[in-house]
Amino acid sequence: MNLEKNQEYIVDIIDTGYQGEGIAKIEGITVFIPNAIKGEKVKIIIVKVLSSHAFGKITEIIKMSSKRKESDCITYKRCGGCNLRHIEYDETLKMKQNTVQSLVNKTLKNKIKVQEIIGMENPYHYRNKAQYPLGKDKSGKKVMGVFANRTHDIIPINKCMIQDKNTEEMAEFVFNFIVENNISIYDEHTRKGLVRHIVTKIGKKTNEMMCIIVINGNEIPKEKELVSSVVNRFPNVKSIVKNINNKNTNVIFGTENFNLYGNGYITDILGDFTFKISPLSFYQINPVQAQKLYELGVTGANIRNTDVVFDLYCGIGTISLFMSKFAKKVYGIEIVEEAIAMAKENAEINNVYNTEFIAGDVEVVLTDLIDNKKIIPDIVLVDPPRKGLDDISINNIMRLRPKKVIYISCNPATLVRDLAKLEEEYCINSLKCVDMFPFTSHVECVTVLNLRKDI
Repeated sequence: MNLEKNQEYIVDIIDTGYQGEGIAKIEGITVFIPNAIKGEKVKIIIVKVLSSHAFGKITEIIKMSSKRKESDCITYKRCGGCNLRHIEYDETLKMKQNTVQSLVNKTLKNKIKVQEIIGMENPYHYRNKAQYPLGKDKSGKKVMGVFANRTHDIIPINKCMIQDKNTEEMAEFVFNFIVENNISIYDEHTRKGLVRHIVTKIGKKTNEMMCIIVINGNEIPKEKELVSSVVNRFPNVKSIVKNINNKNTNVIFGTENFNLYGNGYITDILGDFTFKISPLSFYQINPVQAQKLYELGVTGANIRNTDVVFDLYCGIGTISLFMSKFAKKVYGIEIVEEAIAMAKENAEINNVYNTEFIAGDVEVVLTDLIDNKKIIPDIVLVDPPRKGLDDISINNIMRLRPKKVIYISCNPATLVRDLAKLEEEYCINSLKCVDMFPFTSHVECVTVLNLRKDI
């Protein structure tokens, strides 16, 4: 049977995909259907056909799942930021755990049971960072919001169920100043205009706020007046930064930052530690769940005071400091130099003296530590980007054979791919999920691997 675009079918949703979409079969062909829930019967229209599968769109729900709920956001279907907002929260947790379990079953020799996912007590307004693009709508009116799913059309948003309310209000205030003072907006087609993005950050424990204004130029008209207005309206603002990005790119930030107010950073508290957060440095978006994630990793590592630990992709040193309480020495490696500078400052302000932070490519620095400096870790913790570990780093870990590897992952697909390479020499002791991004399809995992004794 040949599926064709714009054909209609009535289908049963028999499974859930990795992005939270429903899956149906039409005469053996897999069809992915966003916003459909396992167990539902729906009428769909085929919107795209590929050689191995197809995509459909719901036109009518014939049999509705008891797990379906009314969305509390009017733009979620267009935004794509919360693609599970139509499902009861507890059910989304089960879906994520089942997704990881399915990947484990398909990929690993060691068919370990994924432990129960750690959900969030209050899964709303959890984000400490927001990035708002600016542009114009079809009528030429200036708008600020988020990009519509898979497009660069901006959806105006002034109420989001996952963003922090205070930073949302601050971004809107800055945008209104831009509109009222007729400050130009960047046009990505003509590459003309000034303001590209408004980015906000907040310390969830300290309530300190940062505003970053990304511009295609050097100066903001009425710059001093803007700063004064923001500071007077929001007393918790500790930093206002101008970021220069003159390039024709989808990357939000340029490399130059100028402090318009404050010292260029804010602080937050995670566990027993205080952390400095700069404009370009990475800090976990959901610190409430991040603390649970890190504590899970540290507990799994079972670090002793004689242990040397490598923390690969260490960011601003958050989990390095968590581990420093128990270890003899922790080495943190991260490619972003500004993050390493922050990590060193974070160690200093927390009076931690058994850490060393190194800027550079993980595979290069790791090789140098092993071969030239002859430093052999007892424990290696990795928290790589979505693409996972490169083969050089995996080979170095296998060559080092530390007694434990703790793998923190934001992408279950690359996690199990890498675990399959490691399990020849390592036994997977545990794998547990943490819901870092409620109502999205993303899930974070912590895996504890022990060196096999029989090798």
